[in-house]
Amino acid sequence: MSEKTRSEKFAQALQQLEQGNKEELLSMFASGARLQRPEQDRQGAEEDAETFWEQYLGQFSEVSTEFERIVEAEDEGILEWRSTATLTAGKHIEYAGVSLLTFEGDEVTRFSTYYDTAAFTSPTED
Repeated sequence: MSEKTRSEKFAQALQQLEQGNKEELLSMFASGARLQRPEQDRQGAEEDAETFWEQYLGQFSEVSTEFERIVEAEDEGILEWRSTATLTAGKHIEYAGVSLLTFEGDEVTRFSTYYDTAAFTSPTED
């Protein structure tokens, strides 16, 4: 059995974060890492990883992500994923996206994720 890539470890740590265990994921980020998601109005701004993930997870009462494809080449990782979630307002949503990782050694120095935010602003009625 081969050892997991850094991108596979990141995906696993993200799923643990969704279950309330943030330590492993947060430990993967380099100091000063650049993080970006679509609903932010600044691109790639330096931000504390813990604050970034708290703000993201704060939108949900529950969220679960399944990874459909994980690719890593040299110091770049690509994660294709699909998430199901319940927003804090009680609406169920499903959304899919892609996340890009840049590594220096074992640390993530850049994380950018892209997904359609329409599900968040206009969730369908159950």
